[in-house]
Amino acid sequence: MGRLTTRQLASKQSRKNKPGQRSSLQPGDMLQNRYRIVGTLGVGGFSSVYQARDMRFHNVTKLCAIKEMIISAPDPQLRELTIKSFERESSLLAMLDHPAIPDVSDYFTESDRSYLVMDMIRGRDLEAWSEEQTEQMKQETALDWLLQLCNALIHLHRQKPVPIIFRDLKPSNIMLDQYNRMVIIDFGIAKLFETGNKGTMIGTEGYSPPEQYRGQATPAGDIYALGATFHHLLTRQDPRLEPPFTFAERPISAVNPNVSPAFEAIIMRCLAYDPSERFHDATALKEALEIIDKPALVSPELAAVASPEAAAASEAPVGQIKPLWKFQCEDEIRRSAAISDEMILVGAYDNNLYALTTGNGELAWKFPTSGGLGSAPYVYEDSVYIGSVDQHLYSLKLQDGRLNWRFATEGPIYSSPTVRFDHVFFGSDDANLYALNIAQGKPIWKANAYSAVRSTPFVTENHVFFGTEGGYIYCLDLTTGKNKWQSQAKRAVTSSPTVVDDIVFVGSVDATFLALDASSGWIIWRFRARRPIISSPIVHDGIVYFGSSDGSLYALDMDTGRQLWAFETEGQVSSSAAIWGEAVYFGSTDGHVYSVSQKRGQLRWKFKTGGAVIASPIIADDVVYIGSTDHNLYALAV
Repeated sequence: MGRLTTRQLASKQSRKNKPGQRSSLQPGDMLQNRYRIVGTLGVGGFSSVYQARDMRFHNVTKLCAIKEMIISAPDPQLRELTIKSFERESSLLAMLDHPAIPDVSDYFTESDRSYLVMDMIRGRDLEAWSEEQTEQMKQETALDWLLQLCNALIHLHRQKPVPIIFRDLKPSNIMLDQYNRMVIIDFGIAKLFETGNKGTMIGTEGYSPPEQYRGQATPAGDIYALGATFHHLLTRQDPRLEPPFTFAERPISAVNPNVSPAFEAIIMRCLAYDPSERFHDATALKEALEIIDKPALVSPELAAVASPEAAAASEAPVGQIKPLWKFQCEDEIRRSAAISDEMILVGAYDNNLYALTTGNGELAWKFPTSGGLGSAPYVYEDSVYIGSVDQHLYSLKLQDGRLNWRFATEGPIYSSPTVRFDHVFFGSDDANLYALNIAQGKPIWKANAYSAVRSTPFVTENHVFFGTEGGYIYCLDLTTGKNKWQSQAKRAVTSSPTVVDDIVFVGSVDATFLALDASSGWIIWRFRARRPIISSPIVHDGIVYFGSSDGSLYALDMDTGRQLWAFETEGQVSSSAAIWGEAVYFGSTDGHVYSVSQKRGQLRWKFKTGGAVIASPIIADDVVYIGSTDHNLYALAV
């Protein structure tokens, strides 16, 4: 299923077509000469949801979900009102931009039906999820989902010129997508809130706050409905089947032992009958929840203000991150290290490649080149490969650092080597990408890219992908080095591409991040940062992470390019990220190494070095290894 669930968007009234209505769309039918119907996702009395293919993307299969609303009213005025209501929902969704809110790409009317086009993302609503569960919901799950929904409500309630009040939060209107993320669906009754304006009562009995029965809609009403939703999920007691406004008589802890007193107090405060006794907005609720989530990062003063009931959870002091060890070189470290068994290798601009023991950082050996090392080492079997500004690629014995061979190019080497199929691939400022046999360092082929190659090539079973300082992304045939396709950015592509599920992800100095079809180079989506992107992307569990010179580390949905979160630092983020456990690690030119949560990008800890951190981290056995321009390589516990 996608952002639209069958049960929710295919009508609340019926799952069968009414007699006399037109038949449903069939596979192969076209809408707007653009959307080809693939199948039916759900059918209701007055609306249906279809899976369709957007045929504007000729070379890739881009699926979408299309909600069809049947305009069956015979009264012309009622028909016009129905169409306006649908257009209101469409316009409302189209102007919102948040990962927990459906992304509308198109809407239109044909004959007696109106259509809403949304991204196709699979998942199920929380009512369906709850019905499938055999055990009580865990607090950790509820906390994670609540924080996500708070962020969505904050976005809605901060809309200008007037906030948007959803007015119908409930389990069936909240979807759990395939990445365990919350998405609020069915904005058909959401309205732009006008202070002092009273309207008709819209909502769902059991979830709606008492003031909403009097036609009053405020942000505090959405807080009440959110509390009612999670009371339902945590207790499995459907409020629609209970006497109204009796949550206080049904404590969560009486049926769910997974819930702490502090967390229960937060939920019950959301459900206060008097709106003035609830959290006044989603920001205040989020602050209270974060005390439960990360007490060590919240001051006692904030805990007391945000949630007096949960203040005790904030007593733990903020921990100080101290390195397990550090090793000092004679110049800056600007690239990532490499790990092999019990040895870590790192290059520095003092011309040396260092081999250290992982346990205590003691020097095992070092190998001097004739220039600075702006390339990261690559370990393959019993050898290590690294490029130097002295225009050579070196192959060294891993055990003792003795030279196997070296290969000369006609320019400095900043591109880090990649080894696959017993061949090493790398670029040079002489505008060539090279493929060498690793046994003797003999060239198999070289490809002219017409400008310096500083990105690290990504090698698949059949192709090699890389970027150039001239602003091109290339795809070469692996065996011959012949050009298969090239795609152009507006400025240099120093970022190293990565390929996942036949999609090439790469950033550019023009501040654009691209997702390209790996077989053709066609752009699937693009994302615009505020400043240049040099950081290389990584992809993990459907999310792509990369940094920007605007100071942020970004997390995007790999399928759509929608921003999930961004973590801001006080410097530029040229470092690439690394994933370990539930956290993301990276460096910033503000001198810090950061650890943030994968799910929401919240700070776990940061470590201050003595210089800009441009290098990327590498992680093994719960230890982060990362270099700094302060000349040190640090080993930090995750």
